[in-house]
Amino acid sequence: MNLGPKGTALIESFEQCRLYAYQDQQGIWTIGWGRTGPGVVEYLTCTQAEADAWFIQDTQAACNAVNRTVAVGLTQNQFDALVSFTFNVGAGSEAHSTMLVDINSGNFAAAADQFLVWNHVNGIVDAGLSRRRAAERALFLSQTT
Repeated sequence: MNLGPKGTALIESFEQCRLYAYQDQQGIWTIGWGRTGPGVVEYLTCTQAEADAWFIQDTQAACNAVNRTVAVGLTQNQFDALVSFTFNVGAGSEAHSTMLVDINSGNFAAAADQFLVWNHVNGIVDAGLSRRRAAERALFLSQTT
């Protein structure tokens, strides 16, 4: 599957595009639409075109991770919500999550509730992550139109 418009809009609504590197709440250097990694360092800048290209690469990596780990059929909304989650927490965290176990066992209600567990920064509940996880959960549970 590929990321749909609702998933793109969801991710962009929580990832502010910044054309200069900044440290996120955990101190991780970030640029563009939430890009991280060894090449993202202090004082790095980018153009809007670079940020948009990285967004496509990074969301595709999250799509690839979800396609690789999910063994059951998903609706587009479920897929988009899970890609948003994976984009934010990383493929490794998604691959080892209770949410994935629940999805692959067909327990979508339990999987939806797992979104709400992932709302902490350094052990403290974060309001922004709580809003993001609630939005991902709502999309995951919504019917595809």
